[in-house]
Amino acid sequence: MESDRVARLLELHARRTHVVVGLMSGTSADGVDAAVVRIEDAPPGITTELLAFVESPHAPALRDRILAAARTTAAELAQLDFDLGDVLAAAAEQAISRANTAVDFVGSHGQTIVHLPRGTKSRGATMQLGQAAIIAERTGFPVVSDFRVRDMALGGEGAPLVPLVDHLVFARPGERRVLLNLGGIANLTSVTGRLDDLLAFDTGPANALMDALVREATKGVERCDQDGARAARGRVLPGVLAELLDEPFQRQQPPRSADRDAYGSARARTLLARGHTLDDLVATAMEFTVQAIARAAAFLPREAVPWDRVIASGGGTRNPTLMRRLRETLRVRVDTTDDHGIPSQAKEAIAFAILARQTILGRPGNLERATGASRATILGTITP
Repeated sequence: MESDRVARLLELHARRTHVVVGLMSGTSADGVDAAVVRIEDAPPGITTELLAFVESPHAPALRDRILAAARTTAAELAQLDFDLGDVLAAAAEQAISRANTAVDFVGSHGQTIVHLPRGTKSRGATMQLGQAAIIAERTGFPVVSDFRVRDMALGGEGAPLVPLVDHLVFARPGERRVLLNLGGIANLTSVTGRLDDLLAFDTGPANALMDALVREATKGVERCDQDGARAARGRVLPGVLAELLDEPFQRQQPPRSADRDAYGSARARTLLARGHTLDDLVATAMEFTVQAIARAAAFLPREAVPWDRVIASGGGTRNPTLMRRLRETLRVRVDTTDDHGIPSQAKEAIAFAILARQTILGRPGNLERATGASRATILGTITP
């Protein structure tokens, strides 16, 4: 049986077309995205075909456990690891059933519990939960997981990891594109068609601070600014916005990655204690997201600016107020990946399917320019 599993991995390594399940539970901790995607080499890039996509929301109690996990016990972390393994496996099974096709393997990002960027006196650390062995046993397919730690072992930030995917899928020679992910944290990848020009980094929060403000003020009755309604009603508080934009992270040169907890419940409670209305604080948090993205252009190489096009993905694309402010501020065409054949909600799940394929093929999955690692390396752990 074990020799059969090794033979299977060797056979997958020899092929150049694969059907992969990508699993992603993002920093907003709202649920699992599962994508079944056919991937084929098409040098210098790849081609992808989305065969099925499933969004599986987390139960409120599970989401609360995830958001509290950075401050919980080792016993709860162990239990959460296994419980998330079951949740991820169930999402994979549902997506596989919907695709109704043979699958080769699974790539699971898991759920980030804590991500500690490197500091002047620390190498940083990261933890994603969602037990890969459970996914492998329940689906019957090999699983690639734990993508971020190898990059951090080489001195990198462990994030962002999607830039290689952005280059392989979206780069077009002669066009200066920015791929913008609006999840809990906002991150961008600048692509020109030349890999040497690529730069990627986190800009700050996308939805994390807005979500935390709403969740704390309503005691969990509301979990986000639905359709951007509160931000649309509120007014930006100039003093608060200036403080947010003056934080050290906003001046830090890339490579850099942000910790979701820096824009979580504790930060929200501090802001709410000042007595401002919730709508005004949400409007200010949204403007912080927009202005931080706009300022990111100053960190990009000369060859990458001005931007010709921004292609956005992630939950923030569902916020019409946020998207309108991005278009007004950036003054450039802002598409979503939906306009380019990839549903915005599915993009990160597809990305980790592609990164898992890089691992199976023995190819690097990180980019030193994006993460700050000392070299490119094969990412992840394979559970046969």
